[in-house]
Amino acid sequence: MAQHSDETLTVLVYSDDRNTREQVTLALGRRPAADVPALDYLECATAPAVLRALEKGGIDLCVLDGEAVPAGGLGLTRQLKDEIYGCPPVLVVIGRPQDSWLAAWSRADAAISHPVDPVALADAATALLRARLARRAPAGR
Repeated sequence: MAQHSDETLTVLVYSDDRNTREQVTLALGRRPAADVPALDYLECATAPAVLRALEKGGIDLCVLDGEAVPAGGLGLTRQLKDEIYGCPPVLVVIGRPQDSWLAAWSRADAAISHPVDPVALADAATALLRARLARRAPAGR
């Protein structure tokens, strides 16, 4: 894979709970894998803030809290997939593994369950970011 030394990727992190947003950003860190560019974070505490950020563009991955209130990340994911052209990949953090069917309903690209497992989060996020970078790369690279 090509070197991305000066590029950064933007990860939107949505939760009404500041502690949940902090868990996600700390778990992913600045660079979750050597072959992925450094990450910048955009934290959003409300669904309207998420929509505004995505309308502006420049988001490479969304990590949404499925347990957020009043607008949960699962319903928000489905709305984003319906309304945002070229919606970036979405990883949802669900309340429990049994809720994985809800993640499928929402059309999330990946799901992990609470409490946030840093390894599972980094693995899922890195896979989605690698796929996004591969789609952006010019042919023949």
